[in-house]
Amino acid sequence: MRPIRLAILLAVAAVIPAAAADLGAARKEFVRFCSKCHGTEGKGDGPQADTLTIKPRDFTDCARMKAMSDDTLFTAIKEGGEAVHLSKDMPAWKDGMDDDEIHDLIAYVRSLCTK
Repeated sequence: MRPIRLAILLAVAAVIPAAAADLGAARKEFVRFCSKCHGTEGKGDGPQADTLTIKPRDFTDCARMKAMSDDTLFTAIKEGGEAVHLSKDMPAWKDGMDDDEIHDLIAYVRSLCTK
């Protein structure tokens, strides 16, 4: 029984550093693709936010973020806001990010809500 527990513990330990590295890479992608509208801290206050018809989502608003599923976020990022009945100003990033990068970006965006 103990060897199984050790194997599970080692497997979990091996995954944790990879997840942290993915969040670091996701932050870089966020700054590159998202911060122009959503701001570097994800508060919806990027330099282009005032030019948009609908204010970009504030990812630090925990109540609003908890109400949005990961599937909805995934589709909004991949296919654009209109695909999930959100802002048409949100572009589709399917040509700029692969599915794994989008999933990592969702994890990063979720990490911005700390309350």
